[in-house]
Amino acid sequence: MSIKDWPSGERPREKLLEKGAASLSDAELLAVFLRTGSRGLSALDVSRKLLMDFGGLTPILRADMESFCRHDGLGPGKYVLFQAVLELARRYMSERLAETDALTNSDLTRDYLRACMRDYQHEVFACLYLDNQHRVMSMEELFQGTIDGAAVYPREVVKRCLRNNAAAVIFAHNHPSGLAEPSQADIAITRRLQLALNTIDVRVLDHVVVGHSHAVSFADRGLL
Repeated sequence: MSIKDWPSGERPREKLLEKGAASLSDAELLAVFLRTGSRGLSALDVSRKLLMDFGGLTPILRADMESFCRHDGLGPGKYVLFQAVLELARRYMSERLAETDALTNSDLTRDYLRACMRDYQHEVFACLYLDNQHRVMSMEELFQGTIDGAAVYPREVVKRCLRNNAAAVIFAHNHPSGLAEPSQADIAITRRLQLALNTIDVRVLDHVVVGHSHAVSFADRGLL
C-alpha cells in the first residue's frame, strides 16, 4: 500500500499540516523530502531503511554524494535537496543571530556554530565578529589544521578584527573526533588571543568547542 492510500491522519505531509513538523518522526520527515519510494516500497519504508543503514539521521545528512547516492531511493537530486535544506537552516540561524544579542541567546549561538562546523573532517578555527550591541556581523574561518599555539596567529586575528570593525568576538573550533571537551592547548591559545585583543579593546566573549552532538562554551565553564 502506498502512502497516498493510508488514512489521512497517518500520512506524513498531512500529519505535519495538522500537528506541526515536531510531531513527525525522523523517518516521517525523511519521507516528506523523498516524496516517492522505490521497488514496491513506500517513501516511509525507504526512510526507515535508510535510517537503519546509515545509523541515524545525522549520518545521512553528513554523507558525501557518493555514499549518499549508493542507496536505493537516493540520487543526485535528493542529495542537492538535502544540502540545500541544511544551508537554509544555517542561514536562518545566522539571520536570527544578527537580530539579537549573542550573549543573551547563547543556545542559538551554539546551535549555529554546530550547524556550521560539526561535519568538518579537519579542524577549523573560526571567529564571529560582533558589534557594540553584541550582534553578530559576520563569521569567518581563519585557520585550518591542528588548532594549537603554532597554528593560530594572534597578530592575524587582531588584523581581522580591525578590518571587520569588531567590538567583541566569539571564537569557535571543531573537534573532528566528535568530543567537545576543551584541551589545554585550546585554553592556552584562547588566553593568548585575549591578551592580544585587549590591546585594541576587543572583548573575547566566548570560545565554543564544537563536537558532533554538542558544543562546549568556555564562558559557561568559567574558562575566560
